[in-house]
Amino acid sequence: MTLYAANIGAKALYLLFVWLLSCAGAAWLADRKGYTERVGLTFGLVLTFVGFLIVLFLPARPGSAWKLDGPFPSRGRQAADVAAPAPGADTTPPAPGASGEPPAGDPPSREPPADPPSTSG
Repeated sequence: MTLYAANIGAKALYLLFVWLLSCAGAAWLADRKGYTERVGLTFGLVLTFVGFLIVLFLPARPGSAWKLDGPFPSRGRQAADVAAPAPGADTTPPAPGASGEPPAGDPPSREPPADPPSTSG
């Protein structure tokens, strides 16, 4: 008995593409509506095309790209497309020398190292 991959059929391949595209589309829509991509992925993986429709009808959160730019993103970069820092994120610049570099006001020494004292005597 020989099993060929062609016996699965083209219909199964098309259904696989619908499943994958609905999953990716639901994740993208959920992200634009202010939810995490995980919400869209879950609906898309479990419920296939129906999950995509559910995410499509989810209400958009305030401040989301869906609310600011509309349902379809514009081709050019807008101010709303620039990612804002997460709520509660530390936006203060790092202290001088925190990255391992010497502070800006203290230039590195260019003098040769001092000779060690001689012990002969």
